[in-house]
This record gives sequence, C-alpha cells and structure tokens, in this order.
Amino acid sequence: MSPVSSPPLSDVPGPDAIVAVPVRNEEERIAACLRAIDAQAGAEPGRVGLVLFLNNCTDGTEALVAALVPTLSIPVRVLVENFAGAHAGWARRRAMDAAAAWLGDAGNAGIILSTDADSRVPPDWVARNRAAIEAGADAVAGRVELDAAEAALLPPSLPARGRLEDAYDALITEAEARIDPDPNDPWPCHRTAIGATLAVTRRAYLAVGGMPEIPLGEDGAFVARLLEHGLRVRHATDVCVTISARLAGRAPGGVADTIRSRCEEPDALCDARMETFPRAVRRYLWRRRFRQMHGRGALARGDGWARAIGIAPTEARRIAALPLGQAIAEAERASPRLAYRPIGPRQLPAQIRIARVGVVAIRLGLGLAGAAQRIAGAAAPERPVTDPRGSRV
Repeated sequence: MSPVSSPPLSDVPGPDAIVAVPVRNEEERIAACLRAIDAQAGAEPGRVGLVLFLNNCTDGTEALVAALVPTLSIPVRVLVENFAGAHAGWARRRAMDAAAAWLGDAGNAGIILSTDADSRVPPDWVARNRAAIEAGADAVAGRVELDAAEAALLPPSLPARGRLEDAYDALITEAEARIDPDPNDPWPCHRTAIGATLAVTRRAYLAVGGMPEIPLGEDGAFVARLLEHGLRVRHATDVCVTISARLAGRAPGGVADTIRSRCEEPDALCDARMETFPRAVRRYLWRRRFRQMHGRGALARGDGWARAIGIAPTEARRIAALPLGQAIAEAERASPRLAYRPIGPRQLPAQIRIARVGVVAIRLGLGLAGAAQRIAGAAAPERPVTDPRGSRV
C-alpha cells in the first residue's frame, strides 16, 4: 500500500475530525464528493482531514485524485492498494483504520466520519455530526436522500414505493421511541445505518474493534455493535447526505443492487424491521419489559421470560449475564418467536393506516402500555409472508 499525502498545513494542530472514504472506480463522481467534503463550513483550518482509500481502481480515478488533492484546502492522505479479496467492509475498515491512526498520530481523541465516493455531503455535515457528539453521543448515524436528477430516471413505481416505506418507517420508529425510549436517541430520530453518513469517536471505534470486516452490511453491523456495547448512538434527523441512484454500483449488495433488484422484483420484501404494526409494537413492548427486568436483575432469578419467547434455560442463563445491549441482541437472535417477518410493498398502505391510528393513541400518553398492548393484540393471527423468491418468513 503506497501513501500519497498533500503538503501539511503549517502552524496548525493536527485534524480532530477525519473523513474516511473508500474509493473504487469513481472517476465520474469523485470530484463532486471531494469538493463537497472540502467545502465544510465553520471548521478551523486544519481541523478536518480526509483519508482516501483507493482500492482496485482500473479506470482514471487514481490519476484524477492525484490532480484534485493539491487543489483542496484540507489535509489529505491517499492510500492505494490492490487486493483480490476486496469487499465493501474490508475497504471501509481500511479507510477508517487509517483515520483512527492519523488521529492517534496527532494526539487527538477526535472523530472519524465515513462517507462514500459517489455521495455528496452538505456544507454543515461535519459541524452537525460534531455537535451531536459534543452533546453526548459516541456515534452519529445520519439519513440519506437519492440524487434527485438520477432518481427521476428510475421507474415511477420505485420512488412511489420509497415514499410508502419512508412513511411507514417514520411511524414505527416513533412508536418504538415512545414505547421503549432511549434517552440518548430521543424522538424525533430514524433508524438508518449507512456508511454514506456515519460518525464515531475514535475512542468508541477502537472500543468495539473497528468496522466489521464483512462483505455486506458492515455499516448496520457496526451500529449494532456499538449499541450492543452500551455506547450512545444518535440517529440524527438533521444530518443528511445525497447518494447516487445509479443501478450499477461498486459494492455487491449495496444501494445500487437494492435499487436494481426492486426494479426487477417490484414485490420484493421490505427491510426486516418493517413488520406489521401490531407485531412491531409487540416487539417494542417486549424490549421495554426486558430492559426493565435486566435493570432489576430479574432475568437471572427465573426463566419464565425465556420460556415465553422459546429460549432454552441454558441459553437464558447465558443471556441474563450479558450487558443490556448484548442481552437484547442475543435474546432476539436466539428466540424463534422474535424472528423478523417483514411485509411486502402491497401491505404498506394498510399498515400505514393502522400505524397512524396506533401512533396517535400512543402519543396521547393515556396509559401508554395499555394502549400499545391493545394495538399489539388487535390483529388476527398472522399468516406467513411468502418472499417472491420462494422463501417463507
């Protein structure tokens, strides 16, 4: 791996916020990405740095980056590596590890930010992430929006489905935030976890062992790892990045693959957390009760809670001894009754209508648990949903 750096700024401390960007074959979009990062408002000179991790580039990206870096106002480190086993998680980890090392070299605790080479961050992106961390968060997960010009070229059914999913996601997220509130992530919030807009303190990044080096879903797995370790993750609604709506992406299983698969399979299931509203409410009620029992040490004093969700006594004892975040995650993984059953797009309109009524009842705060339990028990027994690809969930 060969590092190439821009000249250091003189008479300024090392950066305390470093943006890490994995890059592969992005000659069409990398210039816009870099200029957006370089245009961050409110940052003192030298406080924001940039790591570009170029891996397996076969187009003109490397030459373009070499020409662009000297024109940027922020310090930049460019790393170049070719590796036959490269994948998204590996590349993002390499970029973020390099950012962590740079912060360490500068003697700063600092913040590591992640975005993608085909994304454009707004001018206040670093400032908003920094503000959330200064307010007490260990990490910040932002939202994304598709590039409007590229999204306009997609089949009309796709953005229509996206609007329905966004509406339903907001409703179930509000229900979750009100039934099982997280004081570190109060409503309004969201549940997006995407590498195009993540920020994390160097301390928290190292505490969880860094970005998971997995081929797919490393960003969601990273946020889950932070929560399992009891770290404070803020899903900030005021942090939003523009991402590409292209159909041919660089990372298998990424946004481009998701968009293309939904064009090819319009009835493909929604994200896992988009269950029927009553089932989602039951999950949030269960988490609330589990959290309360864990806080009182009641999980270890009996296994009735485990029998209720189909967990064997030996496994229940192991889970009861874990810290709260890990205990919740392990219980949901171990319980056959807590398996996610995502709905299909045709079910969204009906579930949105149910959720709107349910969320109003929850907002009123008149017997929150009782209102939520009535909603959870309101539906008839659910029939298994069949994925268009043939699997039943």
